[in-house]
Amino acid sequence: MTDAPPTTGLHHVTNICTDMDETVAFYEDVLGWHTVKRTQNYDDPGTPHYYFSPTPEGEPGTNVTYFEYPDSQGTPGPGASHHFAFGVEDEAALSEWRDHLKSHDVRVSEVKDRTYFKSVYFTDPDGLVFELATQGPGFTRDEADPGSAVIDPFEEGHES
Repeated sequence: MTDAPPTTGLHHVTNICTDMDETVAFYEDVLGWHTVKRTQNYDDPGTPHYYFSPTPEGEPGTNVTYFEYPDSQGTPGPGASHHFAFGVEDEAALSEWRDHLKSHDVRVSEVKDRTYFKSVYFTDPDGLVFELATQGPGFTRDEADPGSAVIDPFEEGHES
């Protein structure tokens, strides 16, 4: 427990892309999100900083932002994000999203049972891994041996 006041939750996530036009097209045309702000990186003036949200208002807690660094190339590891997940209502919505992504030639995994939810995985144009996860059954359900299976979401049974 901390003496600091509680946080209000996730405010936004910021990522790096190599081509802002490709990233805009991915968020707008494939995910159906809105570009809610176009600005620059305040710590690196001249570097584009775009904000995307599933709502036109882009309220805190809904935004994913990107800095554009055309010559960057990262390697997953310590200090980097493995993936981040967006929520969907249920398995029917997850199935519709999977079909939608495939129709846009996005490589997407089969539906995975993650004990606490079901999900699919896909990547953005720069290879950042995204997950779509259902709301249930929720984290009150326990697995027999927590953490016993580590699965590559794109490995066996992959469909594209």
